[in-house]
Amino acid sequence: MTNNTGASEDQGVYVNDGQGYERDTRYIDSRITRDARDGWPVEAGRYRLVVSRACPWASRLVIVRRLLGLEDAISIAFAAPTHDASSWNFDLDPGGVDPVLGIHKLQEAYFRRVPNYPKGITVPAIVDVPSGKVVTNDFVPMSLDLSSEWTEHQRPGAPDLYPEAFRDEMEAVMAPIYTEVNNGVYRCGFAGSQQAYEDAFERLFAQLDVVSERLRSRRYLVGDHITEADIRLFTTLVRFDAVYHGHFKCNRQKLSEMTVLWAYARDLFQTPGFGDTVDFNQIKAHYYRVHRDVNPTGIVPLGPSLSNWLEPHDRASLGGNPFGDGTAPGPPRPDEIVADQLGVHRLTAPG
Repeated sequence: MTNNTGASEDQGVYVNDGQGYERDTRYIDSRITRDARDGWPVEAGRYRLVVSRACPWASRLVIVRRLLGLEDAISIAFAAPTHDASSWNFDLDPGGVDPVLGIHKLQEAYFRRVPNYPKGITVPAIVDVPSGKVVTNDFVPMSLDLSSEWTEHQRPGAPDLYPEAFRDEMEAVMAPIYTEVNNGVYRCGFAGSQQAYEDAFERLFAQLDVVSERLRSRRYLVGDHITEADIRLFTTLVRFDAVYHGHFKCNRQKLSEMTVLWAYARDLFQTPGFGDTVDFNQIKAHYYRVHRDVNPTGIVPLGPSLSNWLEPHDRASLGGNPFGDGTAPGPPRPDEIVADQLGVHRLTAPG
């Protein structure tokens, strides 16, 4: 059965005719904390982070986990980039089953927590391995808690991604980045009317202009080193030319035509923990194959060229240090290495 945009129900429906796009933010909001106030204590080896490299929200957690060196404390499962309307799945694993959780679809872990869970099966999600239940899929506190609640399990030299002295400023900067940029590209792509699309388009590029002006004279969004704010912006920018410009019609300019933001994005991409977590093939496969009401044929474009991501960015002259008083993370674990699509794994930490 298909809807009036041509998408079949088993593929999912993302565009509602005549309507703007509204993200459902009713998440499972339990938190894993040192004091276990929600019943979930910080405990190394107990939890499994489920992500997809295709998803920008999940990619935040991939980057944060790697920068903080939490690989030994929290294992990771990579869902396949394509899925049906019911759930992300583990088709990348032998037999299509996650080797730790023993499930084919992430939906199974949601149902163990909330039988017949009625909302979307989303990534990132953290699963309690002993019970097989999803603990949380609320990606904002999930990411911040890795910085503030898991400190005793972080690597020596882990950067402070959520510095207390800058939290008010960070929240003020991150709020419009979320509404107008991170979610704004989706409001463009999933708009069900011309007016909804145009409104989202104008808001998106107005905020990108604001952010560009802020970054013209400073290397990072807040303070003099990488913070959570930069991670949140990066995961949208790195997908911009590959999918948002064409697939979501965010086409006033390509990222590569926005001088300041393009240099800023390359600076982060060339920083260990950022570009070496990005899989452009999975990103394009997800957007172009899953969103069939936006791209009915499911054809995945061959472009754009990726080689320009390694061009010099000249941002170091603005000052600051990527990791503040900390150090760069080591190389990715062998079982977490992305197929090297453009030589990024040979990069070393920028100054």
